[in-house]
Parts: sequence; structure tokens; C-alpha cells
Amino acid sequence: MYRKYLKRWLDFVIVFCVLAVIWPILLLVTLWLHFANKGAGAFFTQERPGRNGKIFKVIKFKSMTDERDADGNLLPDACRLTKVGRFVRATSVDELPQLINVLKGDMALIGPRPLLPRYLPYYTKREQLRHTVRPGITGWAQVNGRNNVCWDERLELDAWYVEHLSFFLDVKIVLMTVKNVICRKDVTVVVKGQFLDVERRNKQQSK
Repeated sequence: MYRKYLKRWLDFVIVFCVLAVIWPILLLVTLWLHFANKGAGAFFTQERPGRNGKIFKVIKFKSMTDERDADGNLLPDACRLTKVGRFVRATSVDELPQLINVLKGDMALIGPRPLLPRYLPYYTKREQLRHTVRPGITGWAQVNGRNNVCWDERLELDAWYVEHLSFFLDVKIVLMTVKNVICRKDVTVVVKGQFLDVERRNKQQSK
């Protein structure tokens, strides 16, 4: 009952009410980033696979400029990340525009984080469980290490969440998320490490 009907209804009502309250804050952050990003804009969208693998565009606040080197190539992320960008990432404010994705039905408040489409061929059968539910703004993997755990562990946490999805588990994740944001726990401002597809290709080649 909760998985099929109540979860989506609750998400819509909660997000609608939250947006009605915080829209002035979102407007201020938008203006702040517009100037901090040196004309690169305050938002960016990126294609991600959602429920049943359907591709949608996730919306985020843009935390980096579009500065390039002499050859026209984008500078490394660490060089383009602004002070404002570091702040919105460290406080997870950059995730707030995804509330629009929740209203549209592309995402849920709680669920496996939507990853890159190029990863799709590299999931195991068990890991593909993550695409039987809507992806979330936060999830079980995010409150248990976020980017600080290896890919295998992150994807296993996602599969475990799908198998145990319940109202009480979602409430627990919300509370843990609030605690982590306040304490700035497991926040990685500049993500390091290999992409999933690269890592798994390398493992296959090494066998």
C-alpha cells in the first residue's frame, strides 16, 4: 500500500508545501549563483535513468563556472568550483531544485540516487533492483556513507533499501539525512575516484 500509492502521494503533498515556504530562499540562491558562476547560469540539467530505466533530466543548482583553458577545454572541477558552489554543496542546497523532479513524478524524496545512464550495462541483476522504484533526493546509501563507500557497497545498500522499503524506513532516512546535513557528515565537495563503468571494465580486463 505504502510502496504503490501512499509514498507518491505523500511526496507530492510534502514537496508542494515545502516549495510554497522556501521559494524565496531558492530565488536568492539562484541570483547568488548566477553572479558567482560568472554568467554560466544557476542551474544545470543532466540525463539520468529513473524508474524502469526511463531517462529524465535531473535539475540541480550549478556550483561551477564554465571556465576553459587556452585550448577550449573545461578546467578541472576543483578549479571551476566557486566559494558559493562549495557552500551549496557542503550544505546540500544544490539538491533542492530536484524537488521539482519530485513534483513531476520523476523522483521521490527517498530512494536510490539517480546515477549516470552510461552505468546501465554494468549493474548486476540484484543491483538493477534500484530501477524498480523512483530514484530519490536522499537514500539509504547516502545516510550510510554517501560517496565515501565503494561502488559495490553503495549499490548493495540501494538494493537492500528496495527490498525493505517501508514508511518507517523512509522516516528513519529523513531523520538521518537531517542529522548528516547539520553535522556535514560524509559530505564530499569534490568527488574523487573512478566512474562505475571504468572501475568495472578495469576489473573485467584484469581477470
